[in-house]
Amino acid sequence: MNGDVRREWFEKDYYQTLGVAKNASPADVKKAYRKLAQQHHPDANPGNKESEDRFKEISAAYEVLGDAEKRTQYDQVREMAASGFGGGFPGSPGGARARGGQGFPGGFEGFEGVEDLFDMFRGGRSGARPRASRGADLQTEARISFDEAMQGVTVPLRIEGPAGCPTCHGSGAKPGTSPKTCPVCGGSGTVAASQGLFSIARTCPECHGRGQVIEDPCPTCHGSGTVRRTREFSVKVPPGVKDGAKIRLAGRGEPGSPGAPAGDLFVVVRVDPHRLFGRRDADLTLEVPVTYAEAALGAEVPLPTLNGTVTLKVPAGTPSGKTFRIRGKGAPKAKGKGHGDLLATVKVEVPGKLSKEERELLSKLKEAQSESPRKRLGVEA
Repeated sequence: MNGDVRREWFEKDYYQTLGVAKNASPADVKKAYRKLAQQHHPDANPGNKESEDRFKEISAAYEVLGDAEKRTQYDQVREMAASGFGGGFPGSPGGARARGGQGFPGGFEGFEGVEDLFDMFRGGRSGARPRASRGADLQTEARISFDEAMQGVTVPLRIEGPAGCPTCHGSGAKPGTSPKTCPVCGGSGTVAASQGLFSIARTCPECHGRGQVIEDPCPTCHGSGTVRRTREFSVKVPPGVKDGAKIRLAGRGEPGSPGAPAGDLFVVVRVDPHRLFGRRDADLTLEVPVTYAEAALGAEVPLPTLNGTVTLKVPAGTPSGKTFRIRGKGAPKAKGKGHGDLLATVKVEVPGKLSKEERELLSKLKEAQSESPRKRLGVEA
């Protein structure tokens, strides 16, 4: 079988999809396809998801059965699966059903259904390299202040768990020795087993797929290549990092089996909120209290930013809730591409207590107002 073999060939009966017999002529296959395609074409069934899915199935079936070479390969795959696996296909009654070879005559251990069978028919597993097990990925958190997030910071981390053995440096072998090529599989990690029509590669029982054996195990890790200990290192958090961002540290996760790479460590950054600033992506937000007089008459109001104070010019007649954009005064953007903006929202403050003079002045202002703000409501009082 060549690389054109597809997993779906094991699972789907394309002859049934097109409604033709297995020995149907190319002309009959083409005729059946055209009839069904015309009936279920999306243009003839706008908005009909069921017809759209059916059209895709029909097209996939004709792509194989309408091509002489692909049809021959498809027929061979179906026949091999039926004769070699108890009359069934992976995913069908009587076919491959479960881990450990259940549903396979002779109990093909190590096969887990259609994925492994698919590889087997294509010859993938017979030439497989030893199955070195990559280490697991780990995740931890780093909490920083808002200011540290804006400036960037290096955070120390402590991780407790499996780590590479310091004695054998992860090889699993006693210092001065090294793992040997497995004498059973010759380093391939697999051995051939004859099963009727097939010669199937199975995981080597001696080295368990690693291709190597350890004759003199390390006295510290006893051949595993790992020990449990606390590791200390640092992570560099870039300026402008957002709360919840993940930083990947390649190879800092759990160690793999001897000869396999370690997993990665993912650091989730938690940023404490700021007492003044909020955030929207690279923009910072700020609520700016102003008096009624400043909003009505206009004013120049000082604003805090990440790097000093700027002055905001509030025009006369500015309503409460109006937002002004101060360019370039927001959070740092990724990869040093400048800064976002500061979004300053004006909020007119109403004093809770008034002095005698303030009360008198406001009373005069109230009397002097010529028009009620409730006029648009249809009332004058």
